[in-house]
Amino acid sequence: MYPYDKKGFYAKMDLMKEPIQIPPSHYSYEVHRRQFWLQIFLPVILAILVIIVVAVLLSISALTGTGDSTRWAAISTIWLLIPTMIFAFFLLAILAGLVFLLSRALDVLPSYAFQAQYYVNRAATAIKGFSDKATKPFIFLDSVGAGLKAMFGRD
Repeated sequence: MYPYDKKGFYAKMDLMKEPIQIPPSHYSYEVHRRQFWLQIFLPVILAILVIIVVAVLLSISALTGTGDSTRWAAISTIWLLIPTMIFAFFLLAILAGLVFLLSRALDVLPSYAFQAQYYVNRAATAIKGFSDKATKPFIFLDSVGAGLKAMFGRD
């Protein structure tokens, strides 16, 4: 049932102590590594360095009073608002298109809306009548039970 060694004890299993196998170096893997450093890591490092340098230069110019901080603040505000304004313009164009389509649809819809409202009201009336008929026996039994309780004085 269980494997035994020569002395009659259970066999000991070696733990998985295999060395981790490094995948072979393929051409595509080397290209990926090179692209990672050149296209991802290097631009991120350069952007961080540029931001740090600009922050240091702006703080030096603001503290020494030699630079025109208000002008740079206005320029920064303009550059920050340009993408917002472009996005808002696209939203305005979409809104204008929807208003135009709705105005066109309102020319056609009133007659169809009246017909739809008529059929919905008919369905609502039929559903109310069906639900009244379905609940009538239960309401009758409850009212008879309440009448009997009132007649015999049971609480």
